[in-house]
Amino acid sequence: MIKKSRITKETDITVSLKLYGNGKSNISSGVGFLDHMLESFAKHALIDLDIACKGDTHIDDHHSVEDIAIVLGSLLGDAIYPVSKIERFGNANIVMDESCVSCDLDLSNRPFLVYSLPVSGKVGNFDTELVEEFFKALVFNAKISTHIIALRGHNNHHLIEASFKALAVALRRALTINEKIAVPSTKDVL
Repeated sequence: MIKKSRITKETDITVSLKLYGNGKSNISSGVGFLDHMLESFAKHALIDLDIACKGDTHIDDHHSVEDIAIVLGSLLGDAIYPVSKIERFGNANIVMDESCVSCDLDLSNRPFLVYSLPVSGKVGNFDTELVEEFFKALVFNAKISTHIIALRGHNNHHLIEASFKALAVALRRALTINEKIAVPSTKDVL
C-alpha cells in the first residue's frame, strides 16, 4: 500500500492504495453517494483502496469530492509511472439497466478528459455536476488520457455508477501485465 495525505482549510484527506489488489476498500468521504461510487471503483479495478476525508460538507460536497480526486489521482500516478510491462490502453462498456457508459483510456502520462454524461440535478443529496469535477481532477492528477461517454440511458444513478465502473474496468485492463512489452511506446518512455 502506498499512501498520501492532503490538508487544506477545506479538507483533511488520507488515501492509501494497492494498485494490484483484490478490490477491497474502506471509504469514508463524508459524502455517501461518493463512498458508494469509490467502493464500486475499487471493486471493479481490483485496487485496494482506503480513503478518509473530513471536509466542509456543511457548505457543500464540492471541496471533498474534488480534493479526494486530486489525492487519489496523484497517488495513482505515483503507482503507475514509469510505465513498463503493461498493456497501457484499456476500454470498457458498462451496462447498468437502461444505461451504458463507455470509457477508453491511455496511461500516457499526458492528462486529458473527454466527458459526455447527460446527468443533471441530484442523486439523493449529491450534486451530479460534481461527477465531471471528480473525473477531471482524477485524470489530470493521474496523468491519464480518458474518454467517458454515455452511449445511452437516462437514470442519473445508473449513468454515474456505470461511468465509475467503466473507468475501473478500463484501468484494470490497461494495467494488465504483459512481459513482452518493455515500454509500451515507440518513444521508449512515457
